[in-house]
Amino acid sequence: MVSIVTPLYNEATHLTECIESVLAQTYQNWDYTIVNNCSTDGSVEIANRYAAKDSRIRVHNNLTFLRAFPNHNEALRQISPESKYCKVVFADDWIFPECLERMVALAEENPSVGIVGAYVLEGTRISCGGLPFPSACVSGREICRQTFLERLHVFGSANALLYRSELVRGRDPFFDETDIHADTDTCFALLRLSDLGFVHQVLTFTRVRPESLTAVANDFQTNFPSMLHYLQKYGPECLIPKELKDCIDGHLDAYYSYLGKSVLFRRDKDFWHFHRTKLKEAGVGFSMPRVIWGTLATLGNAISSPRAYFKKASNRRQLPDVRLSSRFSVHKGEIR
Repeated sequence: MVSIVTPLYNEATHLTECIESVLAQTYQNWDYTIVNNCSTDGSVEIANRYAAKDSRIRVHNNLTFLRAFPNHNEALRQISPESKYCKVVFADDWIFPECLERMVALAEENPSVGIVGAYVLEGTRISCGGLPFPSACVSGREICRQTFLERLHVFGSANALLYRSELVRGRDPFFDETDIHADTDTCFALLRLSDLGFVHQVLTFTRVRPESLTAVANDFQTNFPSMLHYLQKYGPECLIPKELKDCIDGHLDAYYSYLGKSVLFRRDKDFWHFHRTKLKEAGVGFSMPRVIWGTLATLGNAISSPRAYFKKASNRRQLPDVRLSSRFSVHKGEIR
């Protein structure tokens, strides 16, 4: 049994496609809970119509509005006690027909696997392709090591993964509600107890939208403080001391290089408050001399190779001008 959950908030445009992708699965031993987070656009009516037609589908209505990760946690609390596996399918995304069949088969063949991933179609590009074929079951500790040492990218969002339900039930809240990259943090935590399974096939689709959490994270480059936090939190368990020190030093070099470039792009006070706060929280402090050095290094690159620099700068300016909408805000150094 696979328990599928969809956290739902105002996704009338995409919800039908999402639900139809679940119904189209070649693996049919599932139940499906759509968690309505006080939607106002008619999407809950779409969900109710499908629930009326198929007894495996039910709609859970939140009594009050929850922000993104609290709502994801509420959705995961709805999984069936009989389920062996759990799958999140976001309301604006969908899964390919063989998704459940291929993921469940791999997990059944490898009892040590707690998380199953696969390639992801993210807009028009393929992501999560960090593991060499035919790696199907990899030690959780080794995946964490490779992620830190080689910047491996295999986790993806919750939409890309299948979890063993016992791990979901044993962790409440499942996602850290203060971390915009909580899905990554959860993967690190679970891989301390289990292994990673990986299907070398595109099995899920993630929609790219300028107002999404992912877009906000990209605009603020929240991956820099988050990865520093994960190195400090999980690195001591899977890296030797010298590896850990080298990883942290190298990461901080890259972090300050990015902040130095950001001076030239005249980022606003919310941006600088966010990164200053996160560096102080990490215990390394905020160094203005390192920011200035990063700016000077960027200018040096521009002088030595102006064509390459201005091409990159032009590409940067062409990115969507993402600002924190009413769904997100910066408060005390946290994106909410």
